[in-house]
Amino acid sequence: MPEGDTVWRTAQRLHRALAGEPLVTSDLRFPSVATIDLRGGTTLEVISRGKHLLHRIDHEGRAVTVHSHLKMEGQWRVEATADARGWLRRADLRAALGTTTWTALGLRLGTLDVVPTAGEADLVGHLGPDVLGPDWDATTAVANLCASDTTIGAALLDQRNLAGVGTLWASESLFLERLHPWAPAADLDPAAVDALVARAHALLVAARAHPIQTSTGSRRKGEETFVHARSGRPCRRCGDTVRVAMIGPPGRERTMFSCPTCQGGIAPTDDGRPQRPLGSSRGRSSPYRRA
Repeated sequence: MPEGDTVWRTAQRLHRALAGEPLVTSDLRFPSVATIDLRGGTTLEVISRGKHLLHRIDHEGRAVTVHSHLKMEGQWRVEATADARGWLRRADLRAALGTTTWTALGLRLGTLDVVPTAGEADLVGHLGPDVLGPDWDATTAVANLCASDTTIGAALLDQRNLAGVGTLWASESLFLERLHPWAPAADLDPAAVDALVARAHALLVAARAHPIQTSTGSRRKGEETFVHARSGRPCRRCGDTVRVAMIGPPGRERTMFSCPTCQGGIAPTDDGRPQRPLGSSRGRSSPYRRA
């Protein structure tokens, strides 16, 4: 699932392409909004809120917001309007909003809503502090995590505690801070949680400047991360084998990568058997190969 830095860059790209110009294309292909026509409206701004996109439009004197979430496979592209006709025929197109110059194309979107801008809180009001937001509040984020009744890994992924962190940045932040993802959040020293939040914030701030996500500083393929997507491979710090397991409440489990040596052991559900490196074709298969 695209994380906060990816969604932030998407918002910036859409804003640069559409802001200040009247819409001449409006094609929304979710049943709940399919009859809404926003042509003639003018884009005021496009911003991110955690992993959510808010496209604010002045339409016939009313402020409305097109809200979208990319979920696992969604994306927004920007194409020159003169070249967008072929994209409009795609079966996976869920939204098209364009000016005479540029057209934004939403593909495989997970959600799409149109609401009065004043009602945005109904869609994103449950979110915790936005890690990349102008009103980022680290103190509240730390307090939310410390008050959580789940593991620190699951708490870090819960968007109600802080918004924008996904499995990539959760795995990397926990590794860099040497924290066991399955440790109860409430049992951790608040200073350790404060350092974890600062680490996650720093990683996302750095990542939003470049489309290749890296925590190691290298953008070479295969060198971008310490543990994420590296199960079955040696830890870059100690040489032990990185492992992957599921974390989170039933029905909302996510993948978590960690180093047993650097982070204090394996997951409670990990049977300790060998895990095949992601993308390999030999050896014992990991049940999380597609994580």
